[in-house]
Amino acid sequence: MNKRELENGLLKYIPEPTVPLLAAWVIDYNIHLRISRSRSSKLGDYRPPQQGHGHRISINHNLNPYAFLVTLVHEIAHLTCWNSYQNRVEPHGKEWKMEYQKLMVPVIELGIFPEDVHLALMSYLRNPAASSCTDTQLQKTLSRYDENPVIHLDDIPEGARFQLVNGMVMTKGEKRRTRYRCQAEHNQRFYLVSGVAEVELL
Repeated sequence: MNKRELENGLLKYIPEPTVPLLAAWVIDYNIHLRISRSRSSKLGDYRPPQQGHGHRISINHNLNPYAFLVTLVHEIAHLTCWNSYQNRVEPHGKEWKMEYQKLMVPVIELGIFPEDVHLALMSYLRNPAASSCTDTQLQKTLSRYDENPVIHLDDIPEGARFQLVNGMVMTKGEKRRTRYRCQAEHNQRFYLVSGVAEVELL
């Protein structure tokens, strides 16, 4: 795939002004970029060179352009961290955080993020977590730009009945830090459910 074909492909997933920068990174780092099916457990994935393969990154196909971009930069930071340290450092330790912050600077300078995403991202970048989806405020802000915005458990009132994406029907209970104590209807047991869990209000 040549640069023009790569740029045309990326244009389907990330904001247009960021395409030349991200395409250059994909080429310079010789990344095998794969658009993946939707995975509830992760938004993206990085695999270092092994068994004859080069750097491999996969990103869920159904992310909105801002979420796709943030996730792609997250995974490229794993790559640059690997190039410097291999497996001698923690996957999301201080070295990775520095790489991610450094890579995000030219992206942010393009000025493509809406104000709410920009503010949430700047807050997140002060101490990046293992995944953008573990940062409640950033995830909820990014999800506003989904084609079909989702409802989060945080958004519904206590005592409301809801259904999780796995089909489990529950009743929302009291909040405990970032999770809610919810009771499942099928077995009457209580579970701690993240406030950013996607739900359908019943």
